[in-house]
Amino acid sequence: MIKFLDLQKINLAYQQEIEDRILQTFRSGWYLLGNEVKTFEENLANYIGANHAIGVANGLDALRLILRAYIELGIMQKGDEVIVPANTYIASILAISDNGLVPVFVEPDCENYNIDISKIEEKITSKTKAIMIVHLYGRAVFSKELKTLAEKRQLKIIEDNAQAIGAEWEGVKTGNLGDASGFSFYPGKNLGALGDAGAVTTNNDDLARTIRALANYGSNQKYINIYQGLNSRLDEIQAAVLDVKLKYIDAENTRRREIAESYLANINNPKIVLPQMPSDGKEHVWHLFVIRTQDRENLQNYLSENGVQTLIHYPIPPHKQEAYKDLNNLSFPLTEKIHDEVLSLPIGPVMSEDDVKTVIAALNKFS
Repeated sequence: MIKFLDLQKINLAYQQEIEDRILQTFRSGWYLLGNEVKTFEENLANYIGANHAIGVANGLDALRLILRAYIELGIMQKGDEVIVPANTYIASILAISDNGLVPVFVEPDCENYNIDISKIEEKITSKTKAIMIVHLYGRAVFSKELKTLAEKRQLKIIEDNAQAIGAEWEGVKTGNLGDASGFSFYPGKNLGALGDAGAVTTNNDDLARTIRALANYGSNQKYINIYQGLNSRLDEIQAAVLDVKLKYIDAENTRRREIAESYLANINNPKIVLPQMPSDGKEHVWHLFVIRTQDRENLQNYLSENGVQTLIHYPIPPHKQEAYKDLNNLSFPLTEKIHDEVLSLPIGPVMSEDDVKTVIAALNKFS
């Protein structure tokens, strides 16, 4: 079976370096808020090109903390609206609603699956305070028009960069395009920890200071709490692992692009809609290679029978989830079509050429 993502093989490639750093951390006797976190934060900030990187417990918390910090700074208040793509993973929506803010959905562009920037302005009201862009599947979404619109309407641009570390738009890395960005380092991400982990990047000193305090029980100084904060801290061991793997992220993303190029050049089944390759290849890091088909169940079963593991990202859109019953009456036809048809193929940095050829051959034989 060709695994959807062979995490064990990915991490074993750096086994000695990872084990050395973990052992060093273990022997140090310092397991939270120490040198490993500080080093990783500095290296991540330098890689992204941002002034600040703050390690947190996971990607959802990264987004939650950004919004919470804006509330604490008086820039937002409960009941304000945040524009967000309708077809994103539910974490983007949870971060908004958890802060008492209101998600306002915008349909995607069916060519690239990212938010349709041309449809944002019509959703802006007097309560709108931010646009949350999601670099879905690893493809950067941004434009001069989006930046101009945000500046004109005095809106914050928040990046959900859980899937696109290393992607660029006009030479600027995702995570440094907007006002703040949330990262997930869940093991299956392009930069994955050995457990849950996340980070926030920003160039705003006040925002960074507030997020750092909020993530540490609302405290900048031990036992002195200025906010009703959270416990959302990146631990030393995960930071050590991530710092090792950060050195290799560009090489791994290059391999993902090579696999995507092979898929796009050689899959030619008329029943399958392939994703789009951006004109600037650096805009996409191919966290996921997502195809569409109206015969998804049969195709997925067929591929499994032929030794190819696939996953569905994601079968149910946020506005149709039971968790958001009050939104179930909303209709977003493009989003619903995407969620009914998408299927993610294996694409990982340790896939062999034979694996890639096997996937292509199986897809082309499906009828």
